[in-house]
Amino acid sequence: MTATLIDGNAVAAAIHGEICAEVEELKTKYGIVPGLATVLVGTNPASQFYVRSKQKKCGEVGIRSFGYDLPETATQEEVEGLVRELGANPEVHGILVQLPLPRHLDEKRVLSAVPIEKDVDGFHPVNIGELGMKGREPKFVPCTPAGCIELLDRYHIEIAGKEAVVLGRSNIVGLPVSMLLLKRDATVTICHSRSHDLPGICRRADILIAAVGRPRMVKADWVKPGAAVIDVGINRVDDPTAKQGYRIVGDVDFDEVKEVAGYLTPVPGGVGPMTIAMLLRNTLTAAKRAAGLIP
Repeated sequence: MTATLIDGNAVAAAIHGEICAEVEELKTKYGIVPGLATVLVGTNPASQFYVRSKQKKCGEVGIRSFGYDLPETATQEEVEGLVRELGANPEVHGILVQLPLPRHLDEKRVLSAVPIEKDVDGFHPVNIGELGMKGREPKFVPCTPAGCIELLDRYHIEIAGKEAVVLGRSNIVGLPVSMLLLKRDATVTICHSRSHDLPGICRRADILIAAVGRPRMVKADWVKPGAAVIDVGINRVDDPTAKQGYRIVGDVDFDEVKEVAGYLTPVPGGVGPMTIAMLLRNTLTAAKRAAGLIP
């Protein structure tokens, strides 16, 4: 295999260890237990899985978990009311509203109801706005984009002065990771469905981040030899040989691209574990701020 494998599981485990030590110190020295509240509306199986995973990891590092499940029929007022109630609870340092919400709910209004000091998901409009401004720093950065940058840093991959290409412009990954790269002095190109000559644009990239939700879209001839490729995609494809009848693949054709790239994340086991690690870190940061230990 040509590319160096970027092991998200190993990096996330190291971060969990760091967080666990800090949480224990907070408890011992100050009697503070960081608390994370999750709000799940409806019965989307993927959302239920993600929430359970976050709650489990909270327990592993010593963070208190508060879980709130609302029915699919929950009204805008009920969801916003719960979020505001959690915002007033001093034992809750971070609030995570699991997305996507049912279609009848106004996502923007719900996320705006999360107090900015408890926005550990990093999606409050003020946090996103400050992320996009020079000379400003948001209180929290969205977890998956933060995880992408953390992987680059932990593998000592230079960002400043490099050409970065981001495939996808979603509010959850594409746009915020582009802004993070720009803050780190990369030259950034954002690609989307209207972009012309995607392979040609991608071949310029020293750092390529794929977040489009199309299985194995990025082929070997899209990648500059030696580039760092971060695959954010999580796609289910049919596989009759697999026990469950399908398997999970990324937006990058791993088997092809590993022969060209310098660094490459696998799917699963790359960016995925980092999302929860960054959420736990944000929750710890929120608890420290609430105690006046950090600005």
